[in-house]
Amino acid sequence: MPKVLIVDDSVYLRTHLEKLLAEHGYTTISAADGEEAVQVYRQGRPDVVLMDITMPKMNGMDALLHIRVFDPQARIIMLTALDQKLVAARAVHMGARDFLVKPVAKARLLLAIQQALR
Repeated sequence: MPKVLIVDDSVYLRTHLEKLLAEHGYTTISAADGEEAVQVYRQGRPDVVLMDITMPKMNGMDALLHIRVFDPQARIIMLTALDQKLVAARAVHMGARDFLVKPVAKARLLLAIQQALR
């Protein structure tokens, strides 16, 4: 089973995504901010990361950079609010595999994860 790290400061969103991904055969681990995400990534070595951009302690862009330095092959999908599309596009330029606008449609989320795993 592929392992997905879900990084978002919203407990509701993390829980929702954990349930959704479990229903589709994924194992999940989670983090509440970018700083925790870097630590969890190093310990858990997930197959894919779903990373929010705006979070306390360390934002998703900085966490993306830290994770990519640790693992240049990291598969990271950025999650963004509607007004952050330009930032998300910059994240893709920096090595993220994709970006999804919240609230994300289930089919789009699953497709992005499948594509990242290829």
